[in-house]
Amino acid sequence: MITLRVNMATDSVAAKLIEAVAAVPMGLVAHVNGQANAAKRGITVPADQILEVFRPDFAIRVWKAHKPAGIEIPLRIYLYEADGATQVAYRTAKEVFAPYANPELDAIAADVDPIFEAILATLSPEEN
Repeated sequence: MITLRVNMATDSVAAKLIEAVAAVPMGLVAHVNGQANAAKRGITVPADQILEVFRPDFAIRVWKAHKPAGIEIPLRIYLYEADGATQVAYRTAKEVFAPYANPELDAIAADVDPIFEAILATLSPEEN
């Protein structure tokens, strides 16, 4: 798992990453805000959000390559608060698909990983 420490509020990091997802372009399949959901129950927790990111053309390729690998998509970017900063964690597509030992999934990962790198690269060095 790759983890980045970002000296920005988690909501700001989420907004910046959501913009980057649209720009590359990928699709934001879901945005789960655990902190907001806990607050609805009157519980205060540190920031905890998940961005689920993928695109239909990649999904179709995954399904054609190995249907059971569909459980791995969409890929996730996890944002959480720890040690006084926002942590951004994700697993590369290469890592996620590795257990399947499937060359077609490896090829998909080779196409997807640079896109995720571009998304995360929007968190500039001044913010890290």
